[in-house]
Amino acid sequence: MGNHMSVAKVGVIGGGAWGTALAQSAACAGYRALLWAREADVVAQINHDHENRLFLPGIALDPALAATGDLAALGGCSLLVAAVPAQHMRRVLAALPAVAVPLVLCAKGIEAETFLLMSEVAAAVQPAAPLAVLSGPTFAKEVAAGLPTAATLACADLALGETLAGLLARPTFRIYLSDDVVGAEIGGAIKNVLAVACGVVEGLGLGENARAALISRGFAEMALFGASRGARLDTLIGLAGLGDLILTCSSRSSRNFSLGVELGRGGHPARLMADRRTVAEGAFTAPVLRAAAQQAGVALPIVEAVCDLLDGTVKPAELVGRLLARPMKSETAMRISLDALVDRS
Repeated sequence: MGNHMSVAKVGVIGGGAWGTALAQSAACAGYRALLWAREADVVAQINHDHENRLFLPGIALDPALAATGDLAALGGCSLLVAAVPAQHMRRVLAALPAVAVPLVLCAKGIEAETFLLMSEVAAAVQPAAPLAVLSGPTFAKEVAAGLPTAATLACADLALGETLAGLLARPTFRIYLSDDVVGAEIGGAIKNVLAVACGVVEGLGLGENARAALISRGFAEMALFGASRGARLDTLIGLAGLGDLILTCSSRSSRNFSLGVELGRGGHPARLMADRRTVAEGAFTAPVLRAAAQQAGVALPIVEAVCDLLDGTVKPAELVGRLLARPMKSETAMRISLDALVDRS
């Protein structure tokens, strides 16, 4: 793809696993990479030991990758990548000096107070920055290690998107371009909630059949909510939707899936959340998604069940029993809503 933008320095906002992996990818590609992290010990480890032992242990980082605790230091970057948790995105972007360079959003969630997607939050806080969304089945450690990965880059301006894809892609990191920003964001947000449910199934020892059923019915919920927000079906059946859903619902490497496993084994929700070093976005997205869906008149029974589990209303076995007790109906009952999606795609 063509590269018509000169990039002297790539700034990555967020020193967690994903932010570190993206900064590592940029550094390995020959860019000057600067990573902002909130934790002073992460900044020190990256700068002195070339490792992020807290969030991405075991990965030797390129010496060209530098870290800072000062958001203002990112002012000289010609491309910014934001990988902070969704519920902190507004605060962090507001603390960043006003920028007019492209901003690629990597958080997967919906803002709690406003039901806004991350692109909508960023547009409000940094209105001069051209926006794109990077999403898909991307475990950070595998990307940082250079293992084969594919992702969706969604940008309303396809010319800009093509340029950004050319800058971000690597031989082992394939980028597929889309102009459906809403679809890419909805797929990424909902799959985290569904991964918690699949983890519960695993923790209860209910088998692979049950998990496959949950993934397929969960995708139906993703498609229904996506239709209510204007997402396109081709996006949701791609990497940013179904692809990410399959990965996150099938691996202990997923923070959301592993949280569900612990819940399924009887762990107390509040205690598990307090003890976790990294953010399981699905736990925060679930109640927001339920409220947004109710406002839109969309029924999401799996999402609702996860919410009830997280707030202690039901036990894991009761959750599964409730889903199994739902009235059986034809799969074509989804057809009217999905036809609306096809019409828009």
